[in-house]
Amino acid sequence: MGDERVKTLPVRRTSRLSGFYQQSPERRRARLVEARWVAPEEAEGLAGLGGFDEACADSLVENVIGLHGLPLGLALNFVIDGVERLVPMAVEEPSIIAAASLAARLCAAGGGFSVTADPPITTAQVQLLDVRSVEASLAALVEKAPELLAEVDALIPTMRARGGGAREVEVRVLDATTLVVHLHIDTRDAMGANCVNAVAEALAPRLAEVARARAGLKILTNLADRRTVRVRAHVPLAALVTEAFSDGAVVRDGILEAQRFAELDPYRAVTHNKGVMNGVDAVLVACGNDWRAVEAGAHAWASRTGVYRPLTTWGVGVEGALEGELWMPLATSTAGGAARTHPGVLRALRLARVSGALDLAGLAAAAGLATNLAALRALSTEGIQKGHMALHARRVAAEAGAQGALIEIVAERLSRERVYRPERAREILAAEAARSREGCP
Repeated sequence: MGDERVKTLPVRRTSRLSGFYQQSPERRRARLVEARWVAPEEAEGLAGLGGFDEACADSLVENVIGLHGLPLGLALNFVIDGVERLVPMAVEEPSIIAAASLAARLCAAGGGFSVTADPPITTAQVQLLDVRSVEASLAALVEKAPELLAEVDALIPTMRARGGGAREVEVRVLDATTLVVHLHIDTRDAMGANCVNAVAEALAPRLAEVARARAGLKILTNLADRRTVRVRAHVPLAALVTEAFSDGAVVRDGILEAQRFAELDPYRAVTHNKGVMNGVDAVLVACGNDWRAVEAGAHAWASRTGVYRPLTTWGVGVEGALEGELWMPLATSTAGGAARTHPGVLRALRLARVSGALDLAGLAAAAGLATNLAALRALSTEGIQKGHMALHARRVAAEAGAQGALIEIVAERLSRERVYRPERAREILAAEAARSREGCP
């Protein structure tokens, strides 16, 4: 007789969870367990505040008086460098998660997102004032650069042991009496603010001595231009076809026209880039990262030519496909801060299968390119309000007291009537309740 033991084949994790948006939060967590994205005990921890309590909050910030929550959702359909991923997003604005999931599905039709990232360089700045001779001070600092790098490494033995450390000393002239020294340090999986700030403060007297100047400010820069990430996507024309637009080339050309608008007009570019940051920020918040620093750096990067420009580019690729790229500075961390102490952040990082800071940067950037694509597609076809108002209808229904399946019933009616007033939602809800009491199907 042959071997009668049943061989259990491994379950393939997929980011395509059909009907996910129609299910209850409890059922969605069960789906994640069934698909082996999370263990049962991890799914339980996702409910509520994810184990986050006042004691943990009090250890993170000062003057804590309570907790303030945000919805944690999952963007689906992401394929990044050939691997299917779930993307956790913490955000209060409706349509962002749905938009990211839709755009990720379009990109998956062309192979998904590809990511390249710079080494995790964080830069400290030391301001040098009262410089007597810019030329002499500049020459002295350049000459002493190898010694200065060694002194930096001596200050951060733990970072060196992890493979990081000092990489370059750069000197910039600001005016006739002011220099600034950039200390570029590889901080591995840390964002590195505390590390490089400590280095800047410790090394400032030595730099001032070499330059024969007076040390001023000593702090990192959030313009992390040595720590950029590029995400690219290829969308076949067939994937761009919609019910209202049977020719994918028409949709593509509309997206390209919207891109051109952002390239020509900074007023449009700001809103264009806000669409990028919808995705980036939501991932960073979910994963406990400093989204404010990334925002500041992104907008400075968008202005680096002297004109504020879009962070993305879209063009025509092979066989007429739509091709896009997002290129921006993105300093992230999976070591220290909330990534070590906030249980909800830890669960989000595990759920997304984040392997380190560079991987998290790629994940956030892919979400940013996806939300940008979704916005451009909507704007150039049916308009941005259609998706927004459908989700707004659900929110109005819930505010009126609808629960479970009634939310969809009331929302569908509001959308059909194009009336989104709470009093109308309550009227529809009352009518449905009356129908139920009368036994109507």
